[in-house]
Amino acid sequence: MRTLYAILVGALLVLLGAPTAHAAENGEWAVFPAASELGSRPYFYLSADAGGTVTDRVTVSNKTAAPLTFRLYGADAYNTARDGGFAVRTREEKQTGAGAWIRLSHDRVTVPARSWVTVPFTLAVPADAEPGDHPGAVVALDERIASGGGSVAVGVQRAVGARVYLRVNGPTVPALSVEDVTLDQDRPVVPGTRESSALVSYTLHNRGNVTLNPRVALRAEGVFGRTLLDRDLARIPAELLPRQKIRLTERWTDAPQFDWGQVTLTATAKDVRESAHASFLALPWLVGVVLLVLGTGAGGWALLRRRRAAAGH
Repeated sequence: MRTLYAILVGALLVLLGAPTAHAAENGEWAVFPAASELGSRPYFYLSADAGGTVTDRVTVSNKTAAPLTFRLYGADAYNTARDGGFAVRTREEKQTGAGAWIRLSHDRVTVPARSWVTVPFTLAVPADAEPGDHPGAVVALDERIASGGGSVAVGVQRAVGARVYLRVNGPTVPALSVEDVTLDQDRPVVPGTRESSALVSYTLHNRGNVTLNPRVALRAEGVFGRTLLDRDLARIPAELLPRQKIRLTERWTDAPQFDWGQVTLTATAKDVRESAHASFLALPWLVGVVLLVLGTGAGGWALLRRRRAAAGH
């Protein structure tokens, strides 16, 4: 069977997850900013004017007992659709931000066993670059293709990247919105036979030009404004990058089986606070069917009476 090579960078997505105070690594190699006069740095924190240039150095460390060869490239960052994690574009994808502006002195390096290599790079910001944050990474892609297992031969390439937090000087505009709030209810057929729940879905959208660290609160109110639910949500990305939007869900357990009200999602970050709402009608299926039958019967009876009255005239 012909081998199918899939260039997967799942390891990269994991290693570039929530911010930490150490280098990005996978146990075999690590990628991190070269030490400066101020000491070690977990990430690149750079700033420049539009049209300006900054230089820095990246270190690739080989922790194995054999030499490793890597392709080096700059990559744009984005939030994953799955959970909003920090991820970067592959080498084959088009780079339009920081990834396109990074130029390494070498795009391929071989690192001896249990050693490291430091490579200079230049980041040239275009004159027409928009002010604000342009996150990315310097990525070291292992040239080896490993077996992914399974019945079909799948090749896997692994990559590790050091984050680049670039800010182009100029006006910063934080802006955040909560969009398209929906409520999908799971109610028992017969009231009281089991608990009901609801899945609250919403889109969190960073409409500004700076990275935000959002917090989201969920509140539900029933008839007469009774508080049914009020809690801060935990499954929120640590960083929401500029111009990124992600679809998130939250399970509401023990949701009411018979009520009428509204859910409100409130997102906050530095200098911004936005809310969005969705109304709901919680009605057990059996009760709904009975009301539908009664409503249909009442409507039919009213129609019959009108026809009889018209015939009497």
